[in-house]
Amino acid sequence: MRARGRKGLALIAGALLVTLTACGGGDSGSGSGDGKGKDAGAQQGKQSAAAVTISPKSGATGVDTSGALKVNVAKGKLTEVTVKDAKGAEVEGAITGGGASWTPSTHLAAATKYTVHAVAKDSEGREAAEDASFTTLTPKNTFIGDFTPEDGSTVGVGMPFSVHFTRGITDPRAVEKAIKIKTEPAVDVEGHWFGNDRLDFRPEKYWKSGTKVTVDLDLDGVEGRAGVYGKQHKTLTFTIGRNQVSYVDAGKHTMKVTQDGKVIKTIPVTTGKPGYDTWNGQMVMREKLAVTRMNGETVGYGGEYDIKDVPHAIRLTDSGTFIHGNYWGGDAFGNYNASHGCVGLRDVRGGYDKDVPAAWFFNHSMSGDVVVVKNSHDRTVDPGNGLNGWNMSWADWTK
Repeated sequence: MRARGRKGLALIAGALLVTLTACGGGDSGSGSGDGKGKDAGAQQGKQSAAAVTISPKSGATGVDTSGALKVNVAKGKLTEVTVKDAKGAEVEGAITGGGASWTPSTHLAAATKYTVHAVAKDSEGREAAEDASFTTLTPKNTFIGDFTPEDGSTVGVGMPFSVHFTRGITDPRAVEKAIKIKTEPAVDVEGHWFGNDRLDFRPEKYWKSGTKVTVDLDLDGVEGRAGVYGKQHKTLTFTIGRNQVSYVDAGKHTMKVTQDGKVIKTIPVTTGKPGYDTWNGQMVMREKLAVTRMNGETVGYGGEYDIKDVPHAIRLTDSGTFIHGNYWGGDAFGNYNASHGCVGLRDVRGGYDKDVPAAWFFNHSMSGDVVVVKNSHDRTVDPGNGLNGWNMSWADWTK
């Protein structure tokens, strides 16, 4: 019994010795204490020196839609910046300054949450990343743009893309930048402002037949004037139809209708009588009305006329110039000018006869077709009176 006890004590002592040796291994220089210090130092040495900062700070609300979002890095270069809205749509932007910063290339949408992920590398290629999220402001005052032509429409070769804004614009560059137009086949399209509430886009010459035009009307979040933001984002397309241009000679009282440069019909007309001469120049068809009322009081001619059933009317200017059917003109067509400024074509009351010149022309015309008037005794129509910017030189248009 005693012998076994001493043996047990010896074993315990041996075990204690082994344990103490293991615990005291630091004295031998081979224990885990120094090892842990070296690993920590090596790990610390792997940390990137690049420091990424995102503005605005994560969690910010009421952020402005322009100028507030920026990503910068110190002691490194940005290699990746991804900004997305809640639906996953990415915001375009560019890394600049040799990798020192990133800014968006467009405005942000209003009342929208965005997430930012940015990655940078230091001089030794070690990566650092930063993430943030923020929400843009909800505007109290907004505007939209009423546009023509409509989405999906087919129009004539003279139709511009025209936007009329519901508020006067004081930052036209910001608004114009937010409207992107692409064409197939490609052609240079430029915008021109008429006043502070209308912006038209067109190419230098009439569109080519078959051209497909795509418009990205991205006004959402654009500060068009102080404290007033766009609330509209729409993508639309329209197609250019056959090339029809009609030439009215006010002196000869005729109109030649051409398609693709070839005369397909010559029609006798009457234009504005002396004192009420028709505008000269290129005028684009804006709307077609099978029947409409024409009252002199609406265009400053008092009670000189009030015709409740004018047939086959096509608007050429905002000020009231039409090319339309005329059933009361007698023998004026092709002989003398008798209208108050419109171009009249022979018609019948009620517009039921499809064979009369006015009906034929109405049925062979579409919005965007061009009517060119020459040899009238009045001046050229103002480019902003209707969709008639073609009366402005390309140099003036692009100023």
